Amino acid sequence: MKTIFGLDIPQTLDEICSPQRMALVVYDMQIGILKQIKNPEAVVAKVARVLDAARAAGVRIFFMRHMSLPRELMGAFCYRMAMAWQRTDDPEQVSPWFLRDSPGFQITPELAPRPSEAIFDKLTMSALEGTPLAIALRDCGITSMALVGVAMEIGIEPTARHAADLGIVPVIVDDACGSGHAEAAQRSVESLKFAGDAVFTDVETFCRTLQRTCG
Repeated sequence: MKTIFGLDIPQTLDEICSPQRMALVVYDMQIGILKQIKNPEAVVAKVARVLDAARAAGVRIFFMRHMSLPRELMGAFCYRMAMAWQRTDDPEQVSPWFLRDSPGFQITPELAPRPSEAIFDKLTMSALEGTPLAIALRDCGITSMALVGVAMEIGIEPTARHAADLGIVPVIVDDACGSGHAEAAQRSVESLKFAGDAVFTDVETFCRTLQRTCG
Protein backbone atom coordinates (compact mmCIF):
# COMPACT_ATOMS: atom_id res chain seq x y z
CA MET A 1 0.00 0.00 0.00
CA LYS A 2 1.40 3.39 -0.99
CA THR A 3 0.64 6.44 1.14
CA ILE A 4 0.76 10.19 0.58
CA PHE A 5 -0.74 13.07 2.56
CA GLY A 6 -2.46 10.58 4.83
CA LEU A 7 -4.07 8.74 1.89
CA ASP A 8 -3.77 5.01 1.35
CA ILE A 9 -3.30 4.17 -2.33
CA PRO A 10 -4.01 0.48 -2.98
CA GLN A 11 -1.73 -1.21 -5.47
CA THR A 12 -2.26 -4.96 -5.31
CA LEU A 13 -5.43 -6.95 -5.90
CA ASP A 14 -5.41 -7.93 -2.21
CA GLU A 15 -5.38 -4.28 -1.19
CA ILE A 16 -8.10 -3.31 -3.66
CA CYS A 17 -10.40 -6.25 -2.89
CA SER A 18 -11.15 -5.53 0.74
CA PRO A 19 -14.57 -7.11 1.41
CA GLN A 20 -15.53 -4.13 3.57
CA ARG A 21 -14.65 -1.57 0.90
CA MET A 22 -15.56 -3.36 -2.32
CA ALA A 23 -18.94 -4.08 -3.93
CA LEU A 24 -19.81 -6.66 -6.57
CA VAL A 25 -21.97 -5.45 -9.44
CA VAL A 26 -23.68 -8.20 -11.45
CA TYR A 27 -24.51 -6.54 -14.75
CA ASP A 28 -27.59 -7.48 -16.82
CA MET A 29 -27.58 -11.24 -16.28
CA GLN A 30 -31.12 -11.36 -17.60
CA ILE A 31 -32.83 -14.20 -19.41
CA GLY A 32 -33.53 -12.15 -22.54
CA ILE A 33 -29.99 -10.78 -22.75
CA LEU A 34 -28.25 -14.10 -22.16
CA LYS A 35 -30.17 -15.54 -25.12
CA GLN A 36 -28.36 -13.07 -27.37
CA ILE A 37 -24.79 -14.12 -26.54
CA LYS A 38 -22.69 -17.18 -27.34
CA ASN A 39 -22.06 -19.73 -24.59
CA PRO A 40 -24.38 -18.17 -22.01
CA GLU A 41 -24.10 -21.23 -19.76
CA ALA A 42 -20.35 -20.70 -19.39
CA VAL A 43 -20.83 -17.05 -18.46
CA VAL A 44 -23.53 -17.93 -15.93
CA ALA A 45 -21.26 -20.54 -14.34
CA LYS A 46 -18.37 -18.06 -14.04
CA VAL A 47 -20.59 -15.35 -12.58
CA ALA A 48 -22.04 -17.87 -10.14
CA ARG A 49 -18.56 -18.71 -8.86
CA VAL A 50 -17.76 -15.05 -8.31
CA LEU A 51 -21.12 -14.54 -6.63
CA ASP A 52 -20.54 -17.46 -4.26
CA ALA A 53 -17.09 -16.15 -3.31
CA ALA A 54 -18.40 -12.62 -2.76
CA ARG A 55 -21.24 -13.88 -0.58
CA ALA A 56 -18.86 -15.99 1.49
CA ALA A 57 -16.59 -12.97 1.99
CA GLY A 58 -19.42 -10.64 2.98
CA VAL A 59 -19.03 -8.36 -0.05
CA ARG A 60 -22.00 -6.08 -0.75
CA ILE A 61 -23.78 -7.20 -3.92
CA PHE A 62 -25.85 -5.24 -6.42
CA PHE A 63 -27.67 -6.66 -9.44
CA MET A 64 -28.46 -4.49 -12.45
CA ARG A 65 -31.27 -5.06 -14.94
CA HIS A 66 -31.75 -3.33 -18.26
CA MET A 67 -35.35 -2.14 -18.59
CA SER A 68 -37.38 -1.09 -21.63
CA LEU A 69 -40.02 1.59 -21.41
CA PRO A 70 -43.43 1.10 -23.02
CA ARG A 71 -43.48 2.57 -26.52
CA GLU A 72 -45.68 5.43 -25.29
CA LEU A 73 -42.96 6.51 -22.82
CA MET A 74 -39.93 6.06 -25.06
CA GLY A 75 -38.16 9.25 -26.05
CA ALA A 76 -36.15 10.05 -29.15
CA PHE A 77 -32.93 8.54 -27.84
CA CYS A 78 -34.67 5.40 -26.57
CA TYR A 79 -36.11 4.90 -30.05
CA ARG A 80 -32.76 5.63 -31.66
CA MET A 81 -30.99 3.05 -29.48
CA ALA A 82 -33.73 0.44 -29.96
CA MET A 83 -33.66 0.93 -33.72
CA ALA A 84 -29.90 0.37 -33.74
CA TRP A 85 -30.13 -2.78 -31.63
CA GLN A 86 -33.07 -4.18 -33.57
CA ARG A 87 -31.57 -3.21 -36.93
CA THR A 88 -34.49 -1.27 -38.27
CA ASP A 89 -34.83 2.25 -39.62
CA ASP A 90 -38.56 2.36 -38.85
CA PRO A 91 -39.53 3.36 -35.29
CA GLU A 92 -42.92 1.72 -35.84
CA GLN A 93 -41.12 -1.63 -35.98
CA VAL A 94 -39.45 -1.21 -32.58
CA SER A 95 -40.51 -3.72 -29.95
CA PRO A 96 -39.55 -3.12 -26.29
CA TRP A 97 -37.64 -6.28 -25.39
CA PHE A 98 -37.25 -5.81 -21.66
CA LEU A 99 -40.55 -4.56 -20.32
CA ARG A 100 -40.78 -4.78 -16.54
CA ASP A 101 -43.01 -7.86 -16.33
CA SER A 102 -41.71 -9.76 -19.35
CA PRO A 103 -39.89 -13.10 -18.89
CA GLY A 104 -36.76 -11.78 -20.64
CA PHE A 105 -36.42 -8.97 -18.10
CA GLN A 106 -35.86 -11.33 -15.18
CA ILE A 107 -32.45 -12.28 -13.81
CA THR A 108 -31.51 -15.84 -14.74
CA PRO A 109 -32.68 -18.14 -11.93
CA GLU A 110 -29.22 -19.67 -11.40
CA LEU A 111 -28.14 -16.32 -9.93
CA ALA A 112 -31.25 -15.54 -7.88
CA PRO A 113 -30.54 -12.46 -5.73
CA ARG A 114 -30.88 -12.85 -1.98
CA PRO A 115 -33.01 -10.55 0.19
CA SER A 116 -29.78 -8.93 1.40
CA GLU A 117 -28.82 -7.95 -2.16
CA ALA A 118 -30.13 -5.02 -4.17
CA ILE A 119 -31.64 -5.05 -7.66
CA PHE A 120 -31.52 -1.76 -9.58
CA ASP A 121 -33.21 -1.19 -12.94
CA LYS A 122 -31.73 1.11 -15.56
CA LEU A 123 -32.31 2.58 -19.00
CA THR A 124 -28.66 3.44 -19.57
CA MET A 125 -25.46 1.59 -20.36
CA SER A 126 -23.58 2.77 -17.27
CA ALA A 127 -24.92 1.13 -14.13
CA LEU A 128 -24.15 4.37 -12.32
CA GLU A 129 -26.27 6.70 -14.45
CA GLY A 130 -29.85 7.28 -13.36
CA THR A 131 -29.82 4.56 -10.70
CA PRO A 132 -29.34 4.64 -6.91
CA LEU A 133 -26.10 2.65 -7.25
CA ALA A 134 -23.66 5.55 -6.83
CA ILE A 135 -25.54 6.80 -3.76
CA ALA A 136 -25.57 3.33 -2.19
CA LEU A 137 -21.87 2.79 -2.84
CA ARG A 138 -20.90 6.16 -1.45
CA ASP A 139 -23.05 5.70 1.64
CA CYS A 140 -21.38 2.34 2.33
CA GLY A 141 -17.89 3.78 1.92
CA ILE A 142 -17.14 1.64 -1.14
CA THR A 143 -13.84 2.38 -2.88
CA SER A 144 -13.72 -0.41 -5.47
CA MET A 145 -16.27 -2.19 -7.64
CA ALA A 146 -15.94 -5.68 -9.09
CA LEU A 147 -17.80 -6.09 -12.37
CA VAL A 148 -19.19 -9.29 -13.90
CA GLY A 149 -21.98 -9.94 -16.40
CA VAL A 150 -22.86 -8.96 -19.95
CA ALA A 151 -21.91 -7.38 -22.13
CA MET A 152 -18.32 -6.17 -21.99
CA GLU A 153 -18.63 -3.96 -25.07
CA ILE A 154 -22.07 -2.57 -24.20
CA GLY A 155 -22.28 -2.05 -20.46
CA ILE A 156 -19.17 -3.20 -18.59
CA GLU A 157 -16.85 -0.71 -20.30
CA PRO A 158 -19.03 2.41 -19.75
CA THR A 159 -19.71 1.36 -16.15
CA ALA A 160 -15.99 0.91 -15.49
CA ARG A 161 -15.19 4.32 -16.97
CA HIS A 162 -18.00 5.96 -14.99
CA ALA A 163 -16.80 4.31 -11.79
CA ALA A 164 -13.29 5.62 -12.37
CA ASP A 165 -14.67 9.13 -12.90
CA LEU A 166 -16.33 8.83 -9.48
CA GLY A 167 -13.11 7.73 -7.80
CA ILE A 168 -14.13 4.07 -7.51
CA VAL A 169 -11.56 1.52 -8.70
CA PRO A 170 -13.18 -0.80 -11.28
CA VAL A 171 -12.10 -4.44 -10.95
CA ILE A 172 -13.10 -6.35 -14.08
CA VAL A 173 -13.29 -10.12 -13.70
CA ASP A 174 -12.57 -10.64 -17.36
CA ASP A 175 -13.64 -14.24 -17.89
CA ALA A 176 -16.91 -13.61 -16.01
CA CYS A 177 -17.87 -10.91 -18.52
CA GLY A 178 -19.70 -12.14 -21.61
CA SER A 179 -20.02 -10.36 -24.92
CA GLY A 180 -22.26 -10.21 -27.95
CA HIS A 181 -19.44 -9.29 -30.31
CA ALA A 182 -16.04 -10.77 -29.49
CA GLU A 183 -13.97 -8.28 -31.48
CA ALA A 184 -15.78 -5.28 -30.02
CA ALA A 185 -15.36 -6.73 -26.54
CA GLN A 186 -11.63 -7.15 -27.09
CA ARG A 187 -11.37 -3.54 -28.21
CA SER A 188 -13.14 -2.50 -25.00
CA VAL A 189 -10.66 -4.50 -22.93
CA GLU A 190 -7.67 -3.03 -24.76
CA SER A 191 -9.02 0.50 -24.40
CA LEU A 192 -9.63 0.10 -20.67
CA LYS A 193 -6.18 -1.40 -20.17
CA PHE A 194 -4.62 1.48 -22.09
CA ALA A 195 -6.41 4.04 -19.90
CA GLY A 196 -5.09 2.29 -16.81
CA ASP A 197 -8.03 3.05 -14.51
CA ALA A 198 -9.36 -0.50 -14.30
CA VAL A 199 -7.81 -3.57 -12.71
CA PHE A 200 -8.23 -6.82 -14.64
CA THR A 201 -8.35 -10.25 -13.06
CA ASP A 202 -9.89 -13.67 -13.66
CA VAL A 203 -12.36 -15.77 -11.71
CA GLU A 204 -9.79 -18.07 -10.10
CA THR A 205 -7.53 -15.24 -8.96
CA PHE A 206 -10.42 -13.09 -7.78
CA CYS A 207 -11.99 -15.88 -5.72
CA ARG A 208 -8.66 -16.83 -4.16
CA THR A 209 -8.03 -13.19 -3.32
CA LEU A 210 -11.38 -12.83 -1.60
CA GLN A 211 -10.82 -16.02 0.36
CA ARG A 212 -7.41 -14.78 1.44
CA THR A 213 -8.49 -11.26 2.37
CA CYS A 214 -11.44 -12.42 4.45
CA GLY A 215 -9.58 -15.29 6.07
